[in-house]
Amino acid sequence: MWPFSRQPTVPVLRFSGPIGMVTPLRPGLSMAAYAGAIEKAFSMSKLPGVAVVVNSPGGSPVQSNLIFKRLRQMAAEKKKKIYVFCEDVAASGGYFLAIAGDEIYADPSSIIGSIGVVSRSFGFVDLLERLGIERRVYTAGSNKNQLDPFLPEDPDDVVRLKAIQKDVHDVFIGLVKERRSGRLKAPDDELFSGAFWSAAKAAEFGLIDGISDIRAKMRELFGEKVRLKVVEPERGGLLSRFRRVPGASRLGNGGLAFADDLVSAVEERTLWSRFGI
Repeated sequence: MWPFSRQPTVPVLRFSGPIGMVTPLRPGLSMAAYAGAIEKAFSMSKLPGVAVVVNSPGGSPVQSNLIFKRLRQMAAEKKKKIYVFCEDVAASGGYFLAIAGDEIYADPSSIIGSIGVVSRSFGFVDLLERLGIERRVYTAGSNKNQLDPFLPEDPDDVVRLKAIQKDVHDVFIGLVKERRSGRLKAPDDELFSGAFWSAAKAAEFGLIDGISDIRAKMRELFGEKVRLKVVEPERGGLLSRFRRVPGASRLGNGGLAFADDLVSAVEERTLWSRFGI
């Protein structure tokens, strides 16, 4: 029995959606949005654990790393374990968040992995000519216009991009090996190929610790009377500031915000669809 007069409470942080896709109408998963919630979650309960729910197809490697580091910093400072529970998808940046956990669990139908780095773009080399549009770009710096989608692809630009991707991938691989030390059971060329797997296969490979759900695991650890308390991030700031912009509800600023939101929604849909969701 836990020596508390009140019902024991496990704080729950939920990280749901693509990481780093912030627009005026879509706060997104970012360190700025979640800093307060993370601090609150590690301070609100005397129980030696915090639960984290991850449901993300990935996104920004920088924001993934910032959130990961803050979770680990708070766990060390407050001397608490982090228990991660994967829902539909914990892939790419989503799995980056998951490895902040001391223990990682998933639903039998969860998708886990995709430990890699990807950049997506389009080529519009002939489009402007067909539309009769003259494009004018002026730069200072020989590489300032690299990977321009309106110019033919330059092999040197691709080489530079792949070098950056390798650096980012190496950081990801290093953290997975550090956090899952002694538990990984598959060769590197399979684990870090960018592939993704079902929860059962991920458990076999040592990417997660088992199949379980948050309520069952928390009751197993802290007793049948344990209560789960979701700690929500502050959502009002960015949207409130947007609403105070003159003309934001009309075409002008509102139209630009809607356009940003629409592009972000398309990118988000693309990320989820890669995993069949």
